[in-house]
Amino acid sequence: MSRADKSISLTKAGARRIWLRAQRLDTRAPFGDGAPATAAAVEHLGYVQIDTINVIERCHHHILWNRIPDYRRADLRQAQSVDRSVFEYWTHALSYVPAKDLRFFIPAMKRHRREGHKWLSSVKPADLRKVMRLIRQNGALTIRDIEDDVLVDKEHLWASRKPSKRALQLLFYEGVLTISERNGMLKTYELTARHFGWDKPPRGASAAETTAYLLDRALRAQGLVSLDSICHLDAPSKPEVRRLIEARVRRNELVPVALEGAGKQEYWARPETLASAGEATSDLVHILSPFDPLIIQRKRTHLIFDYEHRFEAYVPKEQRRFGYFALPVLAGCDVVAALDLKTDRKNRKLLVQKWSWVGAGAARGARKELKRRIEEELHRFERFQLAE
Repeated sequence: MSRADKSISLTKAGARRIWLRAQRLDTRAPFGDGAPATAAAVEHLGYVQIDTINVIERCHHHILWNRIPDYRRADLRQAQSVDRSVFEYWTHALSYVPAKDLRFFIPAMKRHRREGHKWLSSVKPADLRKVMRLIRQNGALTIRDIEDDVLVDKEHLWASRKPSKRALQLLFYEGVLTISERNGMLKTYELTARHFGWDKPPRGASAAETTAYLLDRALRAQGLVSLDSICHLDAPSKPEVRRLIEARVRRNELVPVALEGAGKQEYWARPETLASAGEATSDLVHILSPFDPLIIQRKRTHLIFDYEHRFEAYVPKEQRRFGYFALPVLAGCDVVAALDLKTDRKNRKLLVQKWSWVGAGAARGARKELKRRIEEELHRFERFQLAE
């Protein structure tokens, strides 16, 4: 029997409903509020990406705000620095990750201890010894606490000229240090064992456990998965993930899905997920970060939502379509607009620099009501931007 014969057919509309439900964007406050809600959201999503751009509030706060209406920046600080329920590490990018998942990252940490890091190959043993001595003797520190560095040339665009900063970064990737606090983009580094209060570190996950973790994380946060979506920017994991998927299909734990418009691209879902694909979703409006899990995998977003997001911060101004830092607007199950926004913190207001209708929003008859709903959400977004 061919794969097509065994597959369940799914429309794009059904795929949207599944993905929105998995991302918890179809419910007003799916995680409650306060620091526990922040930890619960990170745990459900699996990771929340961190980025430096701050023309509006940085993306990690923005992503959480979209799922926690009363979210406060202090809630993430509480989760990271006091409750220690989340920590920072590399997924497909630097991200907040549930602390309970740390053991799945220990193999990568050990690999960096053995092999180094491709971005930090110039770090000298003397610089490692220097920062370790300072942290052991004086406690957690930031790079601003180290003032005696002799600056060196950059190796790449995002590299630091401070040898101590490079050493801190390498020790972070090795898992020797962790980021115990973050103020804006200023990171405080602490000994990982001291931060978590370990007598001994947790046992690292096996290769099989890590493969299952990647698959289960994607099934939870995406609902409908492909090899590309499970292993986003992690191609080496694909063969083992595929073998695990095939084993679960044989056990009827996963079902192959023929997604409308996907061609030969293979998808899978749990049977119970497909059973709920036809249920209606809410008409909530969300102003999304370009780094939101619903947007960051551009090809997937394009296929399922018929919306091709363009991240134009690094595109010459005359070539931009949506604007420097355009934010997709989700209304119900459709991406209907892209708004280029900027927070004017001095004058305490949110600036709409460009408004582009897309998808369902391009139908002129629908714009008046959509605009009213989007503007209501913009007022809430502005209050979030300007809150202390």
